[in-house]
Amino acid sequence: MILNSTYHNKDHKKVITDLIGKPYSFFEAIKLKGVGSKRMIIDKVSPNLQPYLNRVSDINYANIEMRPGGIIVYINKGLQNFSWVIPYYQLVLYKTDGTSIHAQGKFINFKNNKMFKENKAFFNRLLDIKVVYDERFNFIDI
Repeated sequence: MILNSTYHNKDHKKVITDLIGKPYSFFEAIKLKGVGSKRMIIDKVSPNLQPYLNRVSDINYANIEMRPGGIIVYINKGLQNFSWVIPYYQLVLYKTDGTSIHAQGKFINFKNNKMFKENKAFFNRLLDIKVVYDERFNFIDI
């Protein structure tokens, strides 16, 4: 689900909270060693995400926020901000040239550069939290 988050909207906040949970508290964020990524350069997106990027050849940026039930990818388009809300059960990460996030029939690929390398620890934490989330629903006993 993609929401226009340029202006504060109580309905959007409620939808996000219902879908992926409330933000981590200050002390939980410290314990997790941060719940937000640094700014990353967007390399490629799926055609259905194209309207949320700058049309001219400007550099497009995004950053990610972790929540207990999923992530929010914040995309900046000029003076507008868009939030792509992804629950963990829909999230798929691929390590390509950079990293690619796939969910809900859309994808976003981040460029592999210095900014991306600064976020390596963040992606490791994200994968660890996703594994813990997925283990809650592992019903097969071996």
